[in-house]
Amino acid sequence: MPIPMTVARANRVALNRVMRRIAPHTPFLGLLTHRGRRSGREFTIPVNVFEFRGGIRLALTYGPGTDWVRNVRAAGGCTLRFRGRTLELTNPRLVRDPQRAGMPAFVRFVLARLHVEEFLDLDTAE
Repeated sequence: MPIPMTVARANRVALNRVMRRIAPHTPFLGLLTHRGRRSGREFTIPVNVFEFRGGIRLALTYGPGTDWVRNVRAAGGCTLRFRGRTLELTNPRLVRDPQRAGMPAFVRFVLARLHVEEFLDLDTAE
């Protein structure tokens, strides 16, 4: 797992509150809205976003076992606020990409240092 889950818990309490305000206006960040598998509650979280081959690629900085990834896969999609627009995303697929293809050099460098090789690819709904 690239980043320890203890960091994820701390981010949930503090950093995510700040990131929710700036993510929709920041390159490579967006706000993903998904519904809980068991609770049915709606959750909104900041994510690392990249436009990729006609769809969207999300960096899984905490790995593929996080609740939000499991929720998006179970639901078959989610909503993303990114670069001033709202996208409906479908067909979630886990992808392992050690080369971090299609990303700017700086992003590839940072993700490599964090050992992030797993991504969630989604299609934009027509």
